[in-house]
Amino acid sequence: MIDIVTYKIAAPYARALYDFAVENNYVYKITSDFRNLEKIFQTLASENCDLNIILANPRISKEEKKRFLTKIFEKKIHLETFRFLIFLINRDRISLLKPIVTTYILLMYETAKVKVVQVVTVYPLTRYQKNKLHKELEKLTNLRSIKMYCKTDSSLIAGIIIKTTSKVINLTLKNKFQKLAKHLDSVLEI
Repeated sequence: MIDIVTYKIAAPYARALYDFAVENNYVYKITSDFRNLEKIFQTLASENCDLNIILANPRISKEEKKRFLTKIFEKKIHLETFRFLIFLINRDRISLLKPIVTTYILLMYETAKVKVVQVVTVYPLTRYQKNKLHKELEKLTNLRSIKMYCKTDSSLIAGIIIKTTSKVINLTLKNKFQKLAKHLDSVLEI
């Protein structure tokens, strides 16, 4: 997710945009744009290209960044979303675009009473596994509105981690080995 310092900087921008969207009846359009931006970040990350690094580069002028975003997004996103991106460039906050997008989306889920769950596995889950896990989580939580974010971490060896805002369920082999090592350390010290 987002580290706490970045969140504290990004959150007011996400909140301000959300409030603006609600007041002007742009929630659907801006949220749709931000979901698309989220997909763009994921696609670029899988291609080893980080849009944030490009936008955060201090050697690139504000005007060049505006031209870059115009080339990528103009007429593909709502005018107010595009104006918000230009606003971030003018305020030297465009490097926070990804955390702002994430924070905005999480704010939307919170407002809509959608539970966000992060799932970490060694290998990517198949569509069938994701659907099955999603249904099981709905049963366990008695919620119909769950948004699952899946990521991989090869250091886990095997198993799964399920994180919500209030709980972490760690069913990984790495975790079991760490618990065993702590137990052996305490037993061997006596």
